[in-house]
Amino acid sequence: MSTKKAIHYLILIAIIATTYVFPAPEGLTNIGWHLAGIYIATIIAIILKAFPLPVILLAGVSLASIAIGIAPAEEWLDPKKNEMVKVALEEGEVLNGYKSGTTWLVFAAFAMSTAFVATGLGKRIAYLLIGAFGSTTLRLGYVNACLDLLISPAMPSVTARAGGIIFPIMNSVAVSLGSDPTTSPRKAGHYLLLNTYMVVKATGYLFLTAMAPNALALSLIAEVYKSKDIAINVGWMQWFLAASVPGLLCLFLTPLVVYVLYPPELKQLDNKAIAKKGLEELGPMTIREKTLLGLFVLAVLSWALGERIGIEEASTTAISVMTLLVVCGVVAWEDLLKNKGAWNTLIWYGGLLGISSVLAKAKFFAWLSQFLGEKLAFLGTEHGTLATVVVLFMSVAVRYLFASGGAYIAAMVPVFSAVGIVAGADPTLLALGLLFSNCYGGALTHYGSGPAPIIYGAGYTDIKSWWIVGAVFAFGNLLIHVTIGFAWWKALVGMGVL
Repeated sequence: MSTKKAIHYLILIAIIATTYVFPAPEGLTNIGWHLAGIYIATIIAIILKAFPLPVILLAGVSLASIAIGIAPAEEWLDPKKNEMVKVALEEGEVLNGYKSGTTWLVFAAFAMSTAFVATGLGKRIAYLLIGAFGSTTLRLGYVNACLDLLISPAMPSVTARAGGIIFPIMNSVAVSLGSDPTTSPRKAGHYLLLNTYMVVKATGYLFLTAMAPNALALSLIAEVYKSKDIAINVGWMQWFLAASVPGLLCLFLTPLVVYVLYPPELKQLDNKAIAKKGLEELGPMTIREKTLLGLFVLAVLSWALGERIGIEEASTTAISVMTLLVVCGVVAWEDLLKNKGAWNTLIWYGGLLGISSVLAKAKFFAWLSQFLGEKLAFLGTEHGTLATVVVLFMSVAVRYLFASGGAYIAAMVPVFSAVGIVAGADPTLLALGLLFSNCYGGALTHYGSGPAPIIYGAGYTDIKSWWIVGAVFAFGNLLIHVTIGFAWWKALVGMGVL
């Protein structure tokens, strides 16, 4: 074992041991204190990359189960009712995250992601769009945006979308245009690939199913809100409606802003030849592609019209479509078994959700809200909008410190939710702002999320230009969301949609 690894282990052990050596803070249950130590150690392990993400969460789940199993029954003073209430937890409750509908929604959506790559439908759509609209480099940037917008509802992995479908196409287009990462990156490749990443960070929050951590962030915020007796009503359709106005505006501006900041040397290109070559390599459209296209449209319609047709759970649609993909022969079950991203997500997502649910039941989030409320009482609650803006600004700025969206969500979303509520932020504006900033905040750096190292590794983009474009993109999104977004969300609340 290396010295570095040994130090990491000691840090993680010390965090958990601290909650057993020192008494729980005033107002927090003992089991809540112990589970908080396990939760914090889990987040630190993710940041340190001590083990693969699924292994870390399995360890967290097992330790939380043991902590619950050996903990004596206890009571907790409910500050709202000023009476003692029993904290009842069972070992198996930590596994409840794996039976959550949102966990299976994300997992099942990965099946369609696999199908888009395996059948070649994603590439076919891309080349058709290039042939129809990509006559200039700027237009090619918009082709990128349109393609990602089309496939994002059914591909919760931004790494699969950007790294598996769009990056290979844009990289090959850059090469065909004579743009070399060493000698001539600014000819076309620099713009095309930088735009690819910014676009995927714009589409990632447009749909609940467009990015795997979206549903996790929603669940964590709901747990914090529940501790304050606040309900949040955001399903698939409500999410899209809330994101649509500010999100589509940001997506429309993205290719243009990147183009203005770093214009490519090559402005015109022979898009017909590029599209023709790509489509010839793919061959005629297959039955599998046509079936996938039909199921994709069916899934989106079901998610959009779920409440009207009686299918209110988005996970029901996702699992049904996943089954049909296999039954109709679009993908084989073996193909789904090989999708490591889907199974890894199932393990870490369900584990994190399970730990957060027992934390909530152990009154940790209720204590956190009360604790922060006492510490931030000097802020008052008369400036709710300002408080919301300040919290959202911090939620974006802190992303410079995180190389994992999952780690950021687990570590900071509950804290920012609690801080915002006690500071008087509007619950709906705060929740939607945090849900969306999680995605576009990851654009700041070349290590901000999964596809970043892939695109940066191509060699067309330098750190300086990435961080400049990332900052303009991320804080530009924030500005649009706290102005146009706030107005739109208030209108949706007034119409009874949220």
